[in-house]
Parts: sequence; C-alpha cells; structure tokens
Amino acid sequence: MTEQAHPTMSQSPSKNGSQGGFPATALARIRGAQTLNRFAIYAIYAAIVAFIIFGTIASMKAYRDSDVLYMLFYYLPYLLVGLTVPITLYNAFIILRYRLNQPSMVAISIGLALIITLVSLLFSLSGWLWLGIAAWMGAAFLFSANFKRFFKFINEQG
Repeated sequence: MTEQAHPTMSQSPSKNGSQGGFPATALARIRGAQTLNRFAIYAIYAAIVAFIIFGTIASMKAYRDSDVLYMLFYYLPYLLVGLTVPITLYNAFIILRYRLNQPSMVAISIGLALIITLVSLLFSLSGWLWLGIAAWMGAAFLFSANFKRFFKFINEQG
C-alpha cells in the first residue's frame, strides 16, 4: 500500500495539518491536554512548597498553637493535589483515546490512585491518604512523559 492510496497514513504534514497520521484536531486536543497537565504539575509543585513552608512555620515554637497554620500545613497540599484529579482523569481519557500509552499502564496508574484514595477516605485511614495523593501526583508526571514522547515522535516524523 502506498501513501497515495491511503492519505491518512502519510507521515509528513499534509494540506489539512495532519502529521504523523494524526489529524490536526487530534493534535490540538492532545496539545491542550499537555497544557492542562502542565498546570496540574505546577499545582503539585505548589502543594509541595506549601507543605514545606507551612510545615516548617507550624513546627516553630511560637506558632505551634496556631490552628490556621496547621490547617494550611495539613489541608492545602491535599486541596491543591485534589484539584489536579479531574485534569489527570481527562488526560487519561485523551491518552487512552489516541493510544499514546498502553491501556494497562494508564489503568494501573489511575486505578491504583483511585483505589488507594477511596479506601483511605471511606475507612477514615488518614494516615494512608498521603499515599493516594502521591499516586495522583505520579500519574500526572507519567502523563507528562507520555506527552513529551508523543510530540518528540511527531516532530521526528515532520
């Protein structure tokens, strides 16, 4: 089969903007998911910084009785990472839809994060909730690597 017989199989950019066999709309959707994933990673970095800063301040002798600092230290990182969960689920859908990674890898990363988080919340295992949050953080970084590999592949094709 030649490229002329199947123009959608073309590896070079075409008149309609497709590249590497992906239509321009799919590339735009994947690029948008990559941008959202970048925002999720920034929120994760902010959660880590908030944990360090407010944890350090809350551990100082002068501020040990401050309920506000304790709330910021304890809940703000959970909130920031929790805000990334819908973004991570959307990115998982995009990755599965366009087969940018093996479905089993996406299922393991999202499934494990979901199971650990739900079990921790349902059974009030607050000591284990950090593990579920860490799994959500790991999924965002995994998806970031997937998007980078995909666009590296697309750029090599063009």
